[in-house]
Amino acid sequence: MDMVSCVPWLLFSWILVVALNYFSRGFKSGSRRLPPGPTPYPVIGNLLELGDKPHKSLAKLAKIHGPIMSLKFGQVTTVVFSSAAMAKEILQNQDTSFCNRTIPDAIYAHGHHEFGMPWLPVATLWRNLRKICNSHAFSSRQLDANQHLRRKKIQDLLAYVQENCRAGTAIHIGQAAFDTTLNLISNTIFSIDLADPTSKTAREFKQTNWGMMEEAGKPNLSDFFPVLENLDLQGIRRRMTVYFGKMLDVFDRLIDQRLKQRQERDFTESKDMLGALLKICEDKSVEIDINDIKHLFLVLFAAGTDTTSSTLEWAMTELLRNPDILSKVRLELEQTIGKGNPIEESDITRLPYLQAVLKETFRLHPAVPLLLPRKASADTEVAGFMVPNGAQVLVNTWAIGRDASLWDNPYSFVPERFLGLDLDVKGRNFELIPFGAGRRICPGLPLAIRMLYLMLGSLINSFDWKLEDGVTPQTIDMEEKFGLTLQKARPLRALPIAI
Repeated sequence: MDMVSCVPWLLFSWILVVALNYFSRGFKSGSRRLPPGPTPYPVIGNLLELGDKPHKSLAKLAKIHGPIMSLKFGQVTTVVFSSAAMAKEILQNQDTSFCNRTIPDAIYAHGHHEFGMPWLPVATLWRNLRKICNSHAFSSRQLDANQHLRRKKIQDLLAYVQENCRAGTAIHIGQAAFDTTLNLISNTIFSIDLADPTSKTAREFKQTNWGMMEEAGKPNLSDFFPVLENLDLQGIRRRMTVYFGKMLDVFDRLIDQRLKQRQERDFTESKDMLGALLKICEDKSVEIDINDIKHLFLVLFAAGTDTTSSTLEWAMTELLRNPDILSKVRLELEQTIGKGNPIEESDITRLPYLQAVLKETFRLHPAVPLLLPRKASADTEVAGFMVPNGAQVLVNTWAIGRDASLWDNPYSFVPERFLGLDLDVKGRNFELIPFGAGRRICPGLPLAIRMLYLMLGSLINSFDWKLEDGVTPQTIDMEEKFGLTLQKARPLRALPIAI
C-alpha cells in the first residue's frame, strides 16, 4: 500500500492523534537545533514525500537539505544520514549513542523482536548470539573447515546450469543463486539440502523470504503513529506472522527430528551449527534456549539468502549490460585459473578485477539501501545539530554509493575505480558499507563474500552468457523493487552457452 492509497487511513489517524497535542510538541525548546529538512505537513509530516522507493526519495531530499537531515514521519522524528562522514559519525564515533534499533511493528510477529539478533538491544542475549555466530558459523577457522560444502554447492550450481545449457533454456539468475545459497546455509546449519533446483520448495522459500523483506520495508502507519499499532490497519503484522510461522515450522520439525535422533544409541552428532548449539544448550555454557536458536536461524536464512542472491543477480546484470567489462573479467579468469577450471577460495586474492566488479556492484546496488534503523538513546549532538532522544536514525548507503563528491561518474558501472585502491566492504571504509559498520555490522559478511566470489567467478569462467531473445544490453530493465532489501523489479534471465 503506497502513501497515496493510505490517505483515508491518514485522515482517520488525524482524529486519533489530535489528543496527543501534536502541534505543541512540535515547538518544544531545542527543536530549533534539529538538522534541516523539508517542512512537514500537520499530523502526517513528510510521509507523502517517501514514495515507493524511499532510498531514492531521501537521496533527492538530501541534495537539497544536506547529508544530515530531519523529517517527520507521522509522530516519529527521523534523522537521515547520507554521506560517508556522517555514517562514520553514527556507526563508529558515536556508536554507543546509536547502537540500538527502532523496531518496526512487523517485527513483533511471533515475538521476533525479543529474540531476533538484529533487533535486540546491545545486552546479554545479543552478545551471546553474536558470539555464537562468530564462533560457530562465520569465524575464519569454521569457514575454512566448511570449504568442502561451498565447493559442493558450486558444483551443484554448475551442474544445474549445464542441464539448462544442453536444453537451450534460459536461467533465472537470482533464483539459481538463491537456491545455491539456501542449500549452503541449510547444510551449514542442518547438514541437509532444503531445496533442489527442480523442486517447488526453493521457489516457495524465496517467495516467503521476499514476502518478509517486502513487508518489513513497507511504510507502515503503525510505525508512524504508535497509537495505531494494535490496529494493524494495513495487515502488515498479520502477513508477517504467516511468513515467520512458515519458516519457524520448518525449523521446529528439523530440531525435533535431531532431538529424537540424539536419543538413539548409535547416533553420531553432525558437525553442523545445530549440533553445536544443542550442545551449548545442554552444557549451559551460554544462556540460550531452543526458542533463541529458532529465531537465530530465521535471521540467518532470511538475511543470508536474499542479500546474497540479490547481489549476484545485480552483478550478472551489470556484466551482461557491459560486455566489455564481462570480457575483462573472463580474460582475468582464463589467464589466472584457466578457462572452465574450478575456482578455489584461495584463488580470489589473485583476481583483482573480479573483486573490483563485486565492489562496484555493492556501491551501485547495496542489498540493504537503508541500513536497519537505529535509535538515539539520548539527546546527541552530531555535526552541530541535535538528534533527540528516541529519534529514528537512517543511514542511506544507496545515496553514499552515488555521492558525486566521493565517486567520479557515480551512476556508471566502472570496476576500474577500485583497482589499486585500498578499500574494502568490512566496515572500515565508510564510502562503501553494504554490510553496515561498527558493532552491528552483518556477522555473515565473511561467508557472503566467499560465496559471491565463487558463484560469480564460476558462472563466468564455465559458460558464456546470452540475454533472452528481444533483450539487448541497452534494453535490460534496471528498475528496482524496494523492500528491506533491494531487488530487480524484473528478474534477470540469461541463456548459458557452452564454452
